[in-house]
Amino acid sequence: MDDISKINQSNGSGELPSDPAGTLPGRMALFEHLSGSEEEGEGGGDMLIPFAFEETLCRDVGAGLAPPSVHLWSHPGGVALGLRDSRLPGAGQAMQSLEARGIRTAVRHSGGAAVPLDAGIVNVSLILPKNRGTLDFHRDFRLLAALIAEAAGVSHPSAAAQVVAAEVAGSYCPGDYDLSIGGRKFCGIAQRRQSHAYFVHAFVVVSGSGRERGELVRRFYEEAAQGAEGLDYPRVRPETIGGLGELGGPDSAAVFASGIRQAVAARGTELVRASELEAETGYRLGYGDPGVVEAAKMLRERYAR
Repeated sequence: MDDISKINQSNGSGELPSDPAGTLPGRMALFEHLSGSEEEGEGGGDMLIPFAFEETLCRDVGAGLAPPSVHLWSHPGGVALGLRDSRLPGAGQAMQSLEARGIRTAVRHSGGAAVPLDAGIVNVSLILPKNRGTLDFHRDFRLLAALIAEAAGVSHPSAAAQVVAAEVAGSYCPGDYDLSIGGRKFCGIAQRRQSHAYFVHAFVVVSGSGRERGELVRRFYEEAAQGAEGLDYPRVRPETIGGLGELGGPDSAAVFASGIRQAVAARGTELVRASELEAETGYRLGYGDPGVVEAAKMLRERYAR
């Protein structure tokens, strides 16, 4: 069984230090599935397809079939739940309420708690092979956190200089490596391990209202908990969430995604787009790939409430 965990770990000060050990590979494949883009393609509306895509890509990276990779994606509108969320007494009813409003729901396999997904939220994943020796996931979390701050700094350096890494109390899906500006969280980081590879993943709230997204998750928990006492779930305060655009940073998913590409390149890493990788090596993986569709089906069956 794959080891699933969410180990958000800060250095205690909230600073994002330059860690010489936290380097990127010299060459990485770039897969992009931003909402509404041509690359999103078939299956983009299925909540579990992006997670299944990364699960499949991670296996291929571990097997040496694909190089280390960066995946940038968004979803047109949904809420991804953690496994514990799905076990709340009224979770099924709360999920139906969201679906009735046109908001897709699914239970994800990478741990953590409920997070909204929409076109203004950019998900960033680094998919890396396991090397011999002890893995330092704290280093990888610091690396991704620094990369996100650097991406924001491409267009808005003053905002990037204010990014803090520390848990934001009252936020949804809280963790020690929440990224915030002025006390309002715009990003959370998690990871998932497989036998021979792993990925470090972040959701980044870029455009739109952080408060509205926080209210969406707060209302889900209110309905899912059904007033029961002693349940373990985040007590969300919507005012603790902010979008980068509200916090003085980039206010466009496209601008932020461009910042990620530039921040990766600035670290000396060559990014090879998926189409170039296919022409070069014959490796191809898309949302409509039968292996990805099958993986989504498996995740749905395994983690459905």
